[in-house]
Amino acid sequence: MAILLTQQSKDSKPKTLPLVPIRYGVIYPNTESIIQFGRPASIAGVQMAFDGNKKIIFVAQKDSKVAEPIIEDMYQIGTLCEIERTLKTNGELNAFVKGITRVKIETINDLGTHLEAEITEIPDILEKGPEIEALVKHITNQFKKAMNLGKAVDVMNVMRLMSGVEPAQLADQVASSLEATTEEKQKILETSQVMERLQLVSDLLSHEIKILEIERSIASKTQKKFDKSMRDTVLRERMKTIQKELGEEEDEEQDIKRLRKKIVQAGMPKEARTRALKELKRLNLMSIHNPEAGYIRTWLETLVEIPWKTIDEKSLSIKAAQKVLDTDHYGLEEVKERIIEYLAVLKLKSQNKTKNGKVRKSPSLPTILCFVGAPGVGKTSIGRSIASALNRKFVKVSLGGLRDEAEIKGHRRTYVGAMPGRIIQGMRTVGVKNPVFMLDEVDKVGADYRGDPSAALLEALDPEQNFEFSDHYLEVPYDLSQVMFITTANTLDTIPPALRDRLEIIRFSGYTILEKKAIGVKHLIPKTLKNNGLRGDQISIEDKALILLTQRYTREAGVRNLEREISKIMRKVAKKLASGKSGKTVITTKNLQKFLGPFKFPETLAEKKDEIGMATGMAWTQSGGDILFVEVAIMPGRGKLILTGQLGDVMKESAQAALSYIKSRWQELGLKKNFDKEIDLHIHVPEGAVPKDGPSAGVTMTTAMVSALTKTPVKSSVSMTGEVTLRGRVLEIGGLKEKVIAAHRAGIKTIVAPQENKKDLINIPTEVKKDIDFKFAGTMDQVLAVALAK
Repeated sequence: MAILLTQQSKDSKPKTLPLVPIRYGVIYPNTESIIQFGRPASIAGVQMAFDGNKKIIFVAQKDSKVAEPIIEDMYQIGTLCEIERTLKTNGELNAFVKGITRVKIETINDLGTHLEAEITEIPDILEKGPEIEALVKHITNQFKKAMNLGKAVDVMNVMRLMSGVEPAQLADQVASSLEATTEEKQKILETSQVMERLQLVSDLLSHEIKILEIERSIASKTQKKFDKSMRDTVLRERMKTIQKELGEEEDEEQDIKRLRKKIVQAGMPKEARTRALKELKRLNLMSIHNPEAGYIRTWLETLVEIPWKTIDEKSLSIKAAQKVLDTDHYGLEEVKERIIEYLAVLKLKSQNKTKNGKVRKSPSLPTILCFVGAPGVGKTSIGRSIASALNRKFVKVSLGGLRDEAEIKGHRRTYVGAMPGRIIQGMRTVGVKNPVFMLDEVDKVGADYRGDPSAALLEALDPEQNFEFSDHYLEVPYDLSQVMFITTANTLDTIPPALRDRLEIIRFSGYTILEKKAIGVKHLIPKTLKNNGLRGDQISIEDKALILLTQRYTREAGVRNLEREISKIMRKVAKKLASGKSGKTVITTKNLQKFLGPFKFPETLAEKKDEIGMATGMAWTQSGGDILFVEVAIMPGRGKLILTGQLGDVMKESAQAALSYIKSRWQELGLKKNFDKEIDLHIHVPEGAVPKDGPSAGVTMTTAMVSALTKTPVKSSVSMTGEVTLRGRVLEIGGLKEKVIAAHRAGIKTIVAPQENKKDLINIPTEVKKDIDFKFAGTMDQVLAVALAK
């Protein structure tokens, strides 16, 4: 292997020349550069060299931020250059310099005005052979590729490279054009081995080519998107021109015309139509890319889809309505009668019109009905029957758990995702202006920081103002006066007074055993047969078995659990038939337990024998009527009254009043004077986990206490209800019908009720009145005469 030295290596004696550090980049031998100098020391050094032999040393700074570098701030390897020309501009000096050779800086002297360095030239070490030829060819090709990819290079430099240069010159000239850091460029300068230098240049050039390729790819993709957008824009413009020439209109203009036509034909009031046309004009002037355009279009679509004038004008027949109600629901005679009365009023009002077609204002019953009753008694289903009887469309909205006022009144149109309230959405869905609109579970509406939905319902449910119902989304009044609103609730206690005042209450009582049997035969059995894929010739349930099922497997006011138990039987029969067994299955009282398991409830809830200190009362709950037992225990003490069983404040006060009544009547009851000083009375109402309250247990508590104090048993077949005063008067209570039905279901034979409740006897079902002996009492003495065994 032969080692050849370049011409610069012939003179290796130290030389002393001006030294100028440069902030950015590296100057290579065999290259030409224009450098700008601004520091006084640098300008003085360049001027000194230019005035002399034009030779100067340039060396790179390690840190470009250093303003006055010392020897530690500069690299030890620099470049000997020759200054060709200089030009001063605005206090700065520009110099055209040509790199000659690499040098090593031996010493640096600070002359005050500029730096001077003693240097030694570093020769290039060149290894001739095929490897270096291959590297030269590879770098040349890579440099051409970089140029094709858009690399910015000096034209004269390129021409020299393409005409053919020595390997050392090729490495230096390509290195000077690389986008590399000062450290990377300095490493190339410090490499005297030409082969190694070419390898470093090749690596950096390959890295730069990869970056250029990525940039080219990104630019190409961006250009394609831009070109496609431009192409689409141009094509759209051409299409517009062609459509105009052909007399056709573009889709956007067609949409605007379609919306305008819908607005005109919707039958809106003048105020709403004016507002809609104004917004349509705004939409027409907007760009389709404007986000607000979508909001306005959605608002207009909602506005025109709401029924403004479409009405179901089918004739109303009272006889047909009565037939529909009787077919769909068994019992509920009082409810049906009230609904028929309501429908009759509607029919008369529809007939009572002036020549202008306006309904005359005349006093009428409240138009908003509220069905109140236990779960499963048919409140929701009778709403559908009313719609069927009226030949109107039916829409139901469940309000259970609703806490946001915007669910009723809608959201402001300025919010993202805004929509109308549930009432307007229901009207939009049903498509007519006079549907039967059911608001289900109105008693379960809550309130929190988002507002009170029940307060928002006031406007919709008030016949005096719902002809101008205001929804926040619509922003225009909407007429709800022709809507037949029906609300349902399990209890009235949680409905705000202002809302309750707008409702006409219709109470749904619980069903008797015979009514449940009839409902089971007419409705539940056919329904469950169909739901379970069975036919009437595959299964039958005897009437006695159905009655036993209602007594021993369900304890409810409605029929939902009854339907579940019948479905359970149907599923077992379906399983038997699907397994390949054939034949009709007959459900009797003997095999009922085979399908449903052991009885869930005893035959009667009433006590079997007379007990001292225990009386049977009646209570009303949201699930209907129920019976409760009051137990009294006497123990040695100091006159303390203990109350347990999770009793409310009113019930606790009833117990205190009962004790005061007994104390005031101690002689008539045969008790000792100050009998309470040596004993404590403990009153307990079982099922302690269930909250209990109300004044109607006063009679029961008093009877149980008298029984315990006088050691007289209370008749187990007697149940009682009523509020007691300190003078022993028995006051009227509510919910007698539900309480009586519950007592009948529990096997009670005699009921003691307040004298004022005798008028409510007419509401008690006939089959219940046949089985129960009613005793009406005005005083506690009359109650005790019936309830106590002696």
